[in-house]
Amino acid sequence: MSINWFPGHMVRARREIEENLKLVDIIVFLVDARAPLSCRNPELERLGAKKKSLMVLNKIDLIPPQTLKNYMFRLKQEGRSAAAINSLTGKGKKDVLHAIEKTYFPVAEAMRLKGRRVRPARVMVAGVPNVGKSSFINCLVGQKTAVTGAKPGVTRGKQWVRIREDIELLDTPGLMWPKVENEEQGLKLALLDIMGERAYAEEEVAIYLLRLLKAKTPAVISERLLINNPTGTEYEMLEQIARNRGFLSKGAQVDLEKTCRSLLQDFRKGKLGQIALDD
Repeated sequence: MSINWFPGHMVRARREIEENLKLVDIIVFLVDARAPLSCRNPELERLGAKKKSLMVLNKIDLIPPQTLKNYMFRLKQEGRSAAAINSLTGKGKKDVLHAIEKTYFPVAEAMRLKGRRVRPARVMVAGVPNVGKSSFINCLVGQKTAVTGAKPGVTRGKQWVRIREDIELLDTPGLMWPKVENEEQGLKLALLDIMGERAYAEEEVAIYLLRLLKAKTPAVISERLLINNPTGTEYEMLEQIARNRGFLSKGAQVDLEKTCRSLLQDFRKGKLGQIALDD
């Protein structure tokens, strides 16, 4: 599944990010902790290659703790500064702020050596759509200040937010890269609701999710989806989910579209438990 989802607002978002890069000291690349490798936007990383950066994994409550440790270890092996947070509860907030301070320290020292007054760190928050940038900023501020929404691309306009006397954040619109060539990566991004619904077929993504569950967390199939035969085909599983949930049309035929959408929403909201997508 090759995904080409680059609507007009993505072009504007890229232009806006390029224009604002000269204003910031640090880029926080925010990714979904369920697939932090697949969520990395090569376009964003290319644009911000000359800036100091910090990778922050968001939604850490949705993956097992050991998996989070593995992801963090891998990023640090790459030489990346990394931190992790649950923006809804604030867990990890202190670690993120400390990581920003540490990343900004060389910049502040350079100002001091030149006899200049050290100003607050200017931090751009960037990432693909729907990884929780606005919720992340709200968490750091401690109150609701940024616009949030459930649809990719909801954030609009330039928003500077002072979260402390020494840190200012700039929110940016979610940015995808023009084409996702890798089929597995495309399915993961669709599963995480990072792209608009027109970019993929929900049935194909639901089948992929069931295949993942069979391989990674088979207990979820019987315990949470209440499927009697976890070794059956994905279509047989979809049919049983439909009947369990009463998603039937005239003639007692299963409503496949409604079933797939419901299953995907369960995953996105964490109702299927802690499931990591990247190995």
